[in-house]
Amino acid sequence: MEFGVRQADSAPSLFSAAIEHRRALVLGGSSEARALATRIAADPRLDGVISLAGRTSAPIAHDLPVRVGGFGGVEGLTRYLVEERISHVIDATHPFAARISVNARAACAVAGTPLLVLTRPPWICAQGDHWIDVDDNTAAARALGAAPRRVFLAIGRQGVADFRVAPQHDYLLRVIEPPQAADLPPSCEVIFGRGPFALEDEIALLRDRRIEIVVTKNSGGALAYAKIEAARTLGLDVVMIARPASADAATTHSIDAAMAFLAS
Repeated sequence: MEFGVRQADSAPSLFSAAIEHRRALVLGGSSEARALATRIAADPRLDGVISLAGRTSAPIAHDLPVRVGGFGGVEGLTRYLVEERISHVIDATHPFAARISVNARAACAVAGTPLLVLTRPPWICAQGDHWIDVDDNTAAARALGAAPRRVFLAIGRQGVADFRVAPQHDYLLRVIEPPQAADLPPSCEVIFGRGPFALEDEIALLRDRRIEIVVTKNSGGALAYAKIEAARTLGLDVVMIARPASADAATTHSIDAAMAFLAS
């Protein structure tokens, strides 16, 4: 059965081939994970749990039981899969949560647990966009140039310290949770907000703060896309940080496909 872009090889299972229960571990942290949790909770054939990294102190509620915190690497996650009799794993983490995705791939291979990646498609550069494509935060900081600029830093608090190498700029950083003061560039104003954001509000923010360039991760999805539209409207450059390379795993953008995977 084809579930998405890439299909991973299967490994011998530690479970009986005659598993009748369907107990899913959803690695969460995205709107797709919340939507999937709602579908799983409404299906009497399925049982499941959502795992969150715990980086947000007040996460949005889910319709499945939630566990918070790490597993203890590949070994700990493998043990969890076996002890909790997890029949399927869906990696619906944020597209930039690379470490847990790598660990999930390895643990599922050891435990023989089927794995599917559920992720939103990346944003695509559209007519009128002025994107500077870069591979990581270090390249993004370089792309800002030597001359001082007003920068809207829309990358969250993870990795903001990478921009300390470019202290000549004035940064406006938007986050959900407070960053560490030591991580901030010398001239950095912090504002708080959680999407979705309205286009008119994003235009007003960029205009009122005299932003000259936007830095963002290519997270995809609708919740944070308004800043891309706002930059397009105002003719601003956008430094677009590419997603980290992903391991070869079955991948889909469809919640319906994820539900079909759980029934397989």
